[in-house]
Amino acid sequence: MPPLSASLQVPSAADDTITTRKRGTSSARVPSNPKMEEFLKSWRQDALNKHQYDAAIFIGDKLMALTGTPLHSAPRFTEACLPNPGDPKDAFWLAQVHFSTGHYNRAQSFLTRNDLVSRSTSCRYLAALCLIKQSKYEEALNVLGDKNPTHLVSSSSSSTIGGSRRRAAGVPPRASKDREEQGSNVKFEAAMCYLRGLVYAKQNAFDKAKECYKLAVLIDVKCFEAFDQLMKNSLMSPDEEWSFLESLDFEGLSTDGEEPGQQSEFVKMLYTTRLSKYKNPIYFNKATEILTDTYNLSQNADLILSRAELLFTQCRFKECLGLCEKVIEDDKYNFSVYPLYLACLHEINMRNKLFLISHDMADNYPEEPVTWLAVGVYYLTTGKIAEARRFFSKASMMDPHFGPAWIGFAHTFAAEGEHDQAISAYSTAARLFQGTHLPQLFLGMQHLQLNNITLADEYLNNAFSLCKSDPLLLNELGVVFYHKEHLKEAVQLFTKALEIADEIESDPKAWVATRANLGHAYRRLEMFDKALEAYAEVTRSSEGRDSGVYTAVGLTQLQLGRPWDAIVSLHEALAISPQDPIATEFLEKALIENASSETLFQSAVRTQDGEIVIQDDEDVDFALRERMLRSKLKSKAASGGPRYGVDGGEGSSRGGRRPTAGTVGERRRLGDVTSNYQEVGGENMELSDEDL
Repeated sequence: MPPLSASLQVPSAADDTITTRKRGTSSARVPSNPKMEEFLKSWRQDALNKHQYDAAIFIGDKLMALTGTPLHSAPRFTEACLPNPGDPKDAFWLAQVHFSTGHYNRAQSFLTRNDLVSRSTSCRYLAALCLIKQSKYEEALNVLGDKNPTHLVSSSSSSTIGGSRRRAAGVPPRASKDREEQGSNVKFEAAMCYLRGLVYAKQNAFDKAKECYKLAVLIDVKCFEAFDQLMKNSLMSPDEEWSFLESLDFEGLSTDGEEPGQQSEFVKMLYTTRLSKYKNPIYFNKATEILTDTYNLSQNADLILSRAELLFTQCRFKECLGLCEKVIEDDKYNFSVYPLYLACLHEINMRNKLFLISHDMADNYPEEPVTWLAVGVYYLTTGKIAEARRFFSKASMMDPHFGPAWIGFAHTFAAEGEHDQAISAYSTAARLFQGTHLPQLFLGMQHLQLNNITLADEYLNNAFSLCKSDPLLLNELGVVFYHKEHLKEAVQLFTKALEIADEIESDPKAWVATRANLGHAYRRLEMFDKALEAYAEVTRSSEGRDSGVYTAVGLTQLQLGRPWDAIVSLHEALAISPQDPIATEFLEKALIENASSETLFQSAVRTQDGEIVIQDDEDVDFALRERMLRSKLKSKAASGGPRYGVDGGEGSSRGGRRPTAGTVGERRRLGDVTSNYQEVGGENMELSDEDL
């Protein structure tokens, strides 16, 4: 901040006397009473410490009157704006007390009436903050100005480092004090950039808000509020986040009495724990380890929450739940942990605990959006979709930028197959959270269910440009390639998704559908042995009891010339879904082929050398088995209705598939609540008429 003009300097006693005589008045400044001022300042501070704001306002008003400083000769304001018993800025201090009591209009008018806004950067910051609290965003922007001080980015670090060097070199106190005032002014300029970002965000100008937040942190790396807005609202992609972290001036944080670089390294590691958990997990683990071992932050709630977010992205829900409960044991109403905590409870289907949490939050914090998020998650878990939608909507209206509420709201439409409404809600989330791939991923999944392959491909590729390491995203892209008959690329994507899931130690149950999709792709490529291996992995899992999988196994065995094995597999499919017409049709084909072959009721087994050996089932009455099979076939065919496939041809997605456990993705950043409508994760493809 440039030096104030001479007219705002504190006049000396002689100058004051001369001015009074020239005006022909007998008035003179009331002499100060240092002891009384000290007494009142001590009383004022004591009242503030006890949160007795009325007493602080009462005493502060008398103290300002006692100093008797005329407004036209008000002392020059420095930028240190915190209440201080020795600080003469009593007018500004009184405005701060009014702000603390929630009387924003009174504080703002007080600052304007006493002409403090034009005198001090800190007073302008407080006046703008008062207007934002009153939702007067245009007026706040007029006070702040619409131009960001970009020139401070290069000078902020040099002034800070240079200041420390000058103190070490013995610079005179006056020069040192001026530099401290200048440094404080820079910090308030950064804080005003943050306020501009808030105003732009309220006006839905997220690109401008993003630039303001970034500039605030670049000017003052300790402006955590701006950094938190960038991370919490996912305004940058994972690559942008890490690039932005490297551009910050952490070296300017060094102070006297500490090892060089210790503060900068500490703050940089703290900021690292807030970044995307999909990018550079090695650096995240390293930062967490150092903060835990060296700085004794193992029990810190923010650090525990960061580790929980990493576990959630890996679908390790039980471990993530344990860390969330550890935070809640120490601080029951730490609202930042609840979106993640509620998502874990939903994934594990802990309805009773969700019920208790919802009632407790509704009783104690009905004004918090996360309260109604908890209620919505409970109803979503219990299958009451309409009630869940109502409470998700209430949470989003209380805070229009609350990401978990928007994601949950969209999931309720997806649960009922209302794809158009789901797409609209997901699009809102994509507009609010431009730096995360999850809304784009959900949009692609919805278009897949509508068989809009082109749009699905576009949205999924947009998501892939933001995050290349989400297994569910790779699975969905594989489904798109499957639809487009690019089967080799589909196999590569399904394989990569399973490899990443193994690397992050994700729950194998979440990726059963991906393994089934891999089997479908191998079958279409006529790589039947690999297809059967993939299907075998699926059927060995308790989550793989799906009639479509057994039907695909039966079809593969038919293509290998093993009709009896196909009959057994197709009966497994019909045992799970007796009304499945595709399995019934394939069973009829298998019976006819088996009856007309010389290997009636025999199993073909491939040896390690590749030789096919026929094994007889000698302990079975062949005639009796044939009659039983044909009788069952006739009854199932009669009850199965007309022969049909799945809309969209082979590989089309199920109409009822919704986001699953695999869609969890980076839940910290959005804190979103996902729904596990289908037991197996990801897009699962079925057989169609073309296979008959």
